[in-house]
Amino acid sequence: MALLSLPRLPLIPVLLACLAGWTAIARGNDEIRVVTEELPPFNMTVNDKLTGMSTEIVEAVFKELGLKPSIQSMPWARAYDMALHSDNVLIYSITHTPERDTLFKWVGDIAPTQWYLYSLASKPVRLTDLEQARAYQIATVKEDVGEQYLANRGFVVGRNLQSSNKYEFNYEKLQQGHVDLWISNELNAFYLVRQTGEDPAQVLVRSLSLPDLGGNQGLSMAFSRGTPDATVEKFRAGLKAIRENGTYASIARKWQ
Repeated sequence: MALLSLPRLPLIPVLLACLAGWTAIARGNDEIRVVTEELPPFNMTVNDKLTGMSTEIVEAVFKELGLKPSIQSMPWARAYDMALHSDNVLIYSITHTPERDTLFKWVGDIAPTQWYLYSLASKPVRLTDLEQARAYQIATVKEDVGEQYLANRGFVVGRNLQSSNKYEFNYEKLQQGHVDLWISNELNAFYLVRQTGEDPAQVLVRSLSLPDLGGNQGLSMAFSRGTPDATVEKFRAGLKAIRENGTYASIARKWQ
Protein backbone atom coordinates (compact mmCIF):
# COMPACT_ATOMS: atom_id res chain seq x y z
CA MET A 1 0.00 0.00 0.00
CA ALA A 2 1.48 3.29 -1.08
CA LEU A 3 1.86 5.99 1.53
CA LEU A 4 -0.09 9.17 0.89
CA SER A 5 2.35 11.92 -0.03
CA LEU A 6 1.54 15.21 1.73
CA PRO A 7 2.77 18.52 0.31
CA ARG A 8 5.54 20.09 2.30
CA LEU A 9 4.55 23.34 4.00
CA PRO A 10 6.93 26.26 3.69
CA LEU A 11 7.89 26.12 7.37
CA ILE A 12 10.03 29.25 7.59
CA PRO A 13 7.43 31.66 6.11
CA VAL A 14 4.78 30.21 8.42
CA LEU A 15 7.00 30.69 11.45
CA LEU A 16 7.84 34.23 10.40
CA ALA A 17 4.16 35.05 9.98
CA CYS A 18 3.39 33.74 13.45
CA LEU A 19 6.30 35.65 14.91
CA ALA A 20 5.08 38.86 13.28
CA GLY A 21 1.63 38.34 14.78
CA TRP A 22 3.05 37.71 18.25
CA THR A 23 5.26 40.80 17.94
CA ALA A 24 2.30 43.00 17.02
CA ILE A 25 0.35 41.75 20.01
CA ALA A 26 3.31 42.28 22.32
CA ARG A 27 3.87 45.81 21.05
CA GLY A 28 0.23 46.73 21.72
CA ASN A 29 0.24 50.48 22.29
CA ASP A 30 3.14 50.98 19.85
CA GLU A 31 0.54 50.37 17.16
CA ILE A 32 -1.49 53.35 18.39
CA ARG A 33 -0.34 56.73 17.12
CA VAL A 34 -1.32 59.56 19.46
CA VAL A 35 -1.58 63.05 17.96
CA THR A 36 -2.49 66.45 19.33
CA GLU A 37 -1.80 70.15 18.81
CA GLU A 38 -0.55 73.14 20.79
CA LEU A 39 -3.72 74.21 22.59
CA PRO A 40 -2.71 75.61 25.97
CA PRO A 41 -3.52 74.88 28.73
CA PHE A 42 -5.00 71.58 27.47
CA ASN A 43 -2.00 70.38 25.45
CA MET A 44 1.21 72.36 25.11
CA THR A 45 4.98 71.99 24.96
CA VAL A 46 6.86 73.51 27.89
CA ASN A 47 10.66 73.14 28.09
CA ASP A 48 10.53 70.52 25.32
CA LYS A 49 7.98 68.45 27.26
CA LEU A 50 4.36 67.95 26.25
CA THR A 51 2.07 68.76 29.15
CA GLY A 52 -1.33 70.29 29.90
CA MET A 53 -4.58 69.10 31.46
CA SER A 54 -5.70 66.94 28.55
CA THR A 55 -2.23 65.48 28.08
CA GLU A 56 -2.11 64.42 31.73
CA ILE A 57 -5.56 62.82 31.41
CA VAL A 58 -4.50 60.88 28.30
CA GLU A 59 -1.29 59.74 30.00
CA ALA A 60 -3.31 58.64 33.04
CA VAL A 61 -5.61 56.52 30.87
CA PHE A 62 -2.63 54.83 29.23
CA LYS A 63 -1.08 54.21 32.65
CA GLU A 64 -4.35 52.72 33.91
CA LEU A 65 -4.17 50.28 30.98
CA GLY A 66 -0.52 49.45 31.65
CA LEU A 67 0.63 51.27 28.52
CA LYS A 68 2.81 54.27 27.77
CA PRO A 69 1.87 56.67 24.96
CA SER A 70 4.13 58.23 22.40
CA ILE A 71 2.46 61.56 21.63
CA GLN A 72 3.19 63.85 18.69
CA SER A 73 2.24 67.52 18.68
CA MET A 74 1.62 69.06 15.26
CA PRO A 75 -0.58 71.67 13.56
CA TRP A 76 -4.25 70.80 14.10
CA ALA A 77 -5.08 70.44 10.40
CA ARG A 78 -2.39 67.75 10.03
CA ALA A 79 -3.41 65.89 13.19
CA TYR A 80 -7.07 66.01 12.19
CA ASP A 81 -6.33 64.74 8.67
CA MET A 82 -4.24 61.89 10.08
CA ALA A 83 -7.04 60.85 12.43
CA LEU A 84 -9.52 60.99 9.56
CA HIS A 85 -7.55 58.87 7.12
CA SER A 86 -5.17 56.58 9.04
CA ASP A 87 -5.81 53.50 11.16
CA ASN A 88 -5.11 53.24 14.90
CA VAL A 89 -4.79 56.98 15.52
CA LEU A 90 -5.86 58.55 18.82
CA ILE A 91 -6.48 62.30 18.68
CA TYR A 92 -7.08 64.78 21.51
CA SER A 93 -8.29 67.41 22.54
CA ILE A 94 -11.12 67.25 20.00
CA THR A 95 -14.62 68.66 20.34
CA HIS A 96 -17.42 66.15 19.75
CA THR A 97 -19.88 67.87 17.43
CA PRO A 98 -22.83 66.42 15.46
CA GLU A 99 -20.88 66.97 12.23
CA ARG A 100 -17.95 64.92 13.56
CA ASP A 101 -19.98 62.22 15.28
CA THR A 102 -19.64 59.53 12.62
CA LEU A 103 -16.10 60.51 11.57
CA PHE A 104 -14.40 59.06 14.67
CA LYS A 105 -14.82 56.47 17.40
CA TRP A 106 -15.27 58.52 20.55
CA VAL A 107 -13.65 57.54 23.84
CA GLY A 108 -15.10 60.29 26.03
CA ASP A 109 -14.71 63.77 27.49
CA ILE A 110 -11.40 64.74 29.05
CA ALA A 111 -11.72 68.51 29.66
CA PRO A 112 -14.51 71.08 30.02
CA THR A 113 -14.85 73.92 27.55
CA GLN A 114 -16.99 76.98 26.83
CA TRP A 115 -16.79 78.82 23.51
CA TYR A 116 -17.19 82.53 22.81
CA LEU A 117 -16.59 85.16 20.21
CA TYR A 118 -14.25 87.60 21.95
CA SER A 119 -13.42 91.23 21.22
CA LEU A 120 -11.11 93.70 22.93
CA ALA A 121 -12.44 95.76 25.81
CA SER A 122 -10.87 98.80 24.11
CA LYS A 123 -12.85 98.05 20.92
CA PRO A 124 -15.88 96.08 22.11
CA VAL A 125 -18.20 94.39 19.64
CA ARG A 126 -21.70 93.85 20.97
CA LEU A 127 -23.59 90.97 19.36
CA THR A 128 -27.03 89.55 20.06
CA ASP A 129 -26.80 86.71 17.54
CA LEU A 130 -24.32 85.02 15.23
CA GLU A 131 -25.81 86.60 12.12
CA GLN A 132 -24.48 90.00 13.20
CA ALA A 133 -20.92 88.61 13.31
CA ARG A 134 -20.86 88.28 9.50
CA ALA A 135 -20.03 91.98 9.26
CA TYR A 136 -16.75 91.50 11.14
CA GLN A 137 -13.36 89.87 10.60
CA ILE A 138 -12.94 86.82 12.86
CA ALA A 139 -9.70 85.06 13.81
CA THR A 140 -9.83 81.24 13.56
CA VAL A 141 -7.48 78.27 13.57
CA LYS A 142 -7.30 76.16 10.42
CA GLU A 143 -9.69 73.17 10.56
CA ASP A 144 -10.33 73.49 14.29
CA VAL A 145 -13.87 73.18 15.60
CA GLY A 146 -14.38 76.94 15.87
CA GLU A 147 -13.54 77.47 12.22
CA GLN A 148 -15.65 74.46 11.18
CA TYR A 149 -18.56 75.74 13.26
CA LEU A 150 -18.53 79.11 11.51
CA ALA A 151 -17.86 77.66 8.05
CA ASN A 152 -20.85 75.33 8.44
CA ARG A 153 -22.95 78.44 9.05
CA GLY A 154 -21.88 80.25 5.91
CA PHE A 155 -18.79 82.13 7.08
CA VAL A 156 -15.91 81.96 4.58
CA VAL A 157 -12.13 81.83 5.09
CA GLY A 158 -10.62 84.82 3.32
CA ARG A 159 -13.85 86.79 3.48
CA ASN A 160 -14.88 87.09 7.12
CA LEU A 161 -12.64 84.42 8.63
CA GLN A 162 -8.87 84.83 8.98
CA SER A 163 -7.29 81.43 9.53
CA SER A 164 -4.02 80.74 11.39
CA ASN A 165 -2.02 77.62 12.28
CA LYS A 166 -1.45 78.65 15.90
CA TYR A 167 -3.87 79.86 18.56
CA GLU A 168 -1.54 82.54 19.91
CA PHE A 169 -1.48 84.23 16.49
CA ASN A 170 -5.18 84.98 16.83
CA TYR A 171 -4.84 87.02 20.00
CA GLU A 172 -2.01 88.94 18.33
CA LYS A 173 -4.31 89.67 15.37
CA LEU A 174 -6.97 90.94 17.75
CA GLN A 175 -4.49 93.17 19.59
CA GLN A 176 -3.09 94.60 16.36
CA GLY A 177 -6.52 95.37 14.94
CA HIS A 178 -6.25 92.91 12.04
CA VAL A 179 -9.48 91.25 13.19
CA ASP A 180 -12.49 92.41 15.20
CA LEU A 181 -13.37 89.10 16.84
CA TRP A 182 -11.65 85.94 18.02
CA ILE A 183 -13.41 82.59 18.37
CA SER A 184 -11.93 80.56 21.22
CA ASN A 185 -12.75 78.36 24.16
CA GLU A 186 -12.43 80.20 27.45
CA LEU A 187 -9.55 78.34 29.09
CA ASN A 188 -7.39 78.73 25.99
CA ALA A 189 -8.22 82.41 25.57
CA PHE A 190 -7.56 83.25 29.22
CA TYR A 191 -4.30 81.30 29.25
CA LEU A 192 -2.94 83.05 26.16
CA VAL A 193 -3.87 86.49 27.48
CA ARG A 194 -2.21 85.79 30.84
CA GLN A 195 0.94 84.69 29.00
CA THR A 196 1.27 88.27 27.76
CA GLY A 197 1.05 89.59 31.33
CA GLU A 198 -2.47 90.92 30.89
CA ASP A 199 -5.66 90.20 32.82
CA PRO A 200 -8.29 88.61 30.55
CA ALA A 201 -11.06 90.08 32.71
CA GLN A 202 -9.72 93.55 31.84
CA VAL A 203 -8.81 93.19 28.16
CA LEU A 204 -11.40 90.76 26.73
CA VAL A 205 -15.13 91.08 26.15
CA ARG A 206 -17.37 88.06 25.59
CA SER A 207 -19.13 89.40 22.52
CA LEU A 208 -21.25 86.28 22.00
CA SER A 209 -21.63 82.99 23.83
CA LEU A 210 -21.71 79.87 21.60
CA PRO A 211 -23.39 77.23 23.82
CA ASP A 212 -24.16 74.94 20.88
CA LEU A 213 -20.45 74.64 20.06
CA GLY A 214 -19.38 71.57 22.03
CA GLY A 215 -22.33 71.89 24.40
CA ASN A 216 -21.87 69.89 27.57
CA GLN A 217 -19.46 67.44 25.95
CA GLY A 218 -16.26 69.43 26.28
CA LEU A 219 -12.99 68.28 24.71
CA SER A 220 -12.59 64.58 24.01
CA MET A 221 -10.33 61.70 23.07
CA ALA A 222 -11.26 59.95 19.84
CA PHE A 223 -9.91 57.17 17.65
CA SER A 224 -9.82 56.99 13.88
CA ARG A 225 -12.51 54.87 12.26
CA GLY A 226 -9.93 52.21 11.32
CA THR A 227 -9.23 51.41 14.98
CA PRO A 228 -10.58 48.05 16.28
CA ASP A 229 -13.67 48.38 18.48
CA ALA A 230 -11.96 46.31 21.18
CA THR A 231 -9.22 48.95 21.47
CA VAL A 232 -11.76 51.76 21.74
CA GLU A 233 -13.72 49.91 24.42
CA LYS A 234 -10.52 49.29 26.39
CA PHE A 235 -9.77 53.02 26.44
CA ARG A 236 -13.34 53.89 27.38
CA ALA A 237 -12.97 51.56 30.36
CA GLY A 238 -9.64 53.19 31.24
CA LEU A 239 -11.14 56.69 31.16
CA LYS A 240 -14.05 55.53 33.30
CA ALA A 241 -11.62 53.98 35.79
CA ILE A 242 -9.59 57.15 36.33
CA ARG A 243 -12.81 59.11 36.85
CA GLU A 244 -13.96 56.62 39.48
CA ASN A 245 -10.64 56.31 41.34
CA GLY A 246 -10.13 60.07 41.71
CA THR A 247 -7.22 60.47 39.29
CA TYR A 248 -9.22 62.61 36.87
CA ALA A 249 -10.43 64.99 39.59
CA SER A 250 -6.91 65.35 40.96
CA ILE A 251 -5.53 66.36 37.55
CA ALA A 252 -8.43 68.72 36.80
CA ARG A 253 -7.89 70.63 40.06
CA LYS A 254 -4.34 71.47 38.97
CA TRP A 255 -5.46 73.20 35.80
CA GLN A 256 -8.76 74.88 36.65
